[in-house]
Amino acid sequence: MNHDSTRNGQAADMSTVQLVERLTEQVSTLVRTEINAGMAEMKEKGTRVGIGIGISGAGAMLMFLGLATLIATAVLGLATVLSAWLAALIVAVAVLALGGILAAVGASKAKKAVPPVPQDTAASVSDDIAAIKKGIR
Repeated sequence: MNHDSTRNGQAADMSTVQLVERLTEQVSTLVRTEINAGMAEMKEKGTRVGIGIGISGAGAMLMFLGLATLIATAVLGLATVLSAWLAALIVAVAVLALGGILAAVGASKAKKAVPPVPQDTAASVSDDIAAIKKGIR
């Protein structure tokens, strides 16, 4: 019997060896398909994250420059009532305290973050495993 003709033939007409070959091919195809789907999903997510990071970086830089200007304004404003060195010291301590609080909150949030996973592919693989288990029984 020709191997190509058994590929599309009914399972009842195939020998055990042919069925095992067919199963091996199908499992290989399934695994490759799931891996490719996972890679495509991660690539798409990576692209979106990269664009978002770039835009956010430009916005953060502008915010940094605005904040630096506001800090200089605060020092100049306090310098009208206090010595310039004392005004600069007060503003510097306030900025450092605020920065420390924000850094602590950010570190806490980062620790709780989940690593990115291809969720759609993971769900599909789970469905495949369930189907295989059901077929074995």
